Amino acid sequence: MLQSIGIPGLILILIIALIVFGPSKLPEIGRSFGVTLSEFKKGTKEIMSDEEPKKAKTEDSAPIQKES
Repeated sequence: MLQSIGIPGLILILIIALIVFGPSKLPEIGRSFGVTLSEFKKGTKEIMSDEEPKKAKTEDSAPIQKES
């Protein structure tokens, strides 16, 4: 979806944001968006790293049946 926006679309979005929020609020909004995005990435990495050991433990702890 974001691949089809292009440079003119990004410039238009920036101009609209500048008009709506004003030049004094725009850096604050960008900073808070960046912090939110980095926290989201950190959270997803923690979730993914937590799931991998669980998968390995469940595969290793599966009961092995001996052939008689």
